Amino acid sequence: MKTPILRALSGERVTPVPVWFMRQAGRHLPEYMEVRATAKDFIDFCFSPDKAAEVTLQPIRRYDMDAAILFADILLIPIGLGRRVEFVKGVGPTLDPIDADGIAALTVSGAADRVSAVYETVAKVRAELDAKHPGKTLIGFCGGAWTVATYMLEGRGTPNKEHAKRFAYEQPAAMADLLHALVESSADYLIRQAQAGAQVLKIFESWAEGLSPDLFDRLIIRPTADMIARVRAAGIDVPIIGFPRGAGLNAVRYAHETGITAIAAGTDVPLDDFRATIPEDMCVQGNLDPLALRTGGSPLFRAVDDVLRDGGGGAHIFNLGHGVTPDVRIDDVHAVINRIRDYDYD
Repeated sequence: MKTPILRALSGERVTPVPVWFMRQAGRHLPEYMEVRATAKDFIDFCFSPDKAAEVTLQPIRRYDMDAAILFADILLIPIGLGRRVEFVKGVGPTLDPIDADGIAALTVSGAADRVSAVYETVAKVRAELDAKHPGKTLIGFCGGAWTVATYMLEGRGTPNKEHAKRFAYEQPAAMADLLHALVESSADYLIRQAQAGAQVLKIFESWAEGLSPDLFDRLIIRPTADMIARVRAAGIDVPIIGFPRGAGLNAVRYAHETGITAIAAGTDVPLDDFRATIPEDMCVQGNLDPLALRTGGSPLFRAVDDVLRDGGGGAHIFNLGHGVTPDVRIDDVHAVINRIRDYDYD
């Protein structure tokens, strides 16, 4: 069965526009918090297939979203590579910052095998979707190589990624080795997700902002193209969505040169103008302002209508420009979905 999401990703203009939200399974849902309380920590949560599958499915049951996205994290691959990753309450992810010697010592072989619990989650979710929600799509994902590298080099999320950028300038060979390790392991990770039942894959390049064209080429375009080529060489033909968040005009080259099927747009991207710069018939995903969702009421409805109007020139999947935050009201998510499905597309 070709679901609404898969139809849009094939270049079809689908009405009503299919919808899912980044971080739709999360702390704004009381049922999520109930399951989260049973896990030892966040990593344990991600590596517990029954728990991860349950929270992946919750937005389908509550909101009737058109897609479920795997509950996991972009920083599981560094764990597969033998690095320490912790999620500290109030701080976020912390890692032991890696240097050139640490890069040389990475255990790339078998990295995707060491996070195999994720594939069990995928299989569990796909089985329930097929049995109970056959019109829904399952999305798997990984972090972009550069984005994951920034966390490995910086040791945590930082405002401007200056240390990682300096490392790219000052130690280009070591940076190339780190990106290669991430490309190889992440490609294997995506392949295994697709083999387990993911119908769409997504690459989150969350820290694409603020790079010179040269760095963007070295750190994002070439590694992403390599990752996708590896996935395709393994016989995986599912659609791949790329999300170069905050990339500005660099996103145009990303759309043309990486091999993605569709591109996700951040809040700052005018969808109608953007569509004219990307490959013909490429699906655009986006891009409601998360703050509008948090605000609710008439500002939210105006913002939803603007996205539907600007995205209406071709294949479009409705989503946020970033992710759902913990303070989002459940009624406002329902309101967005109802607005999308009741919209006059004529």
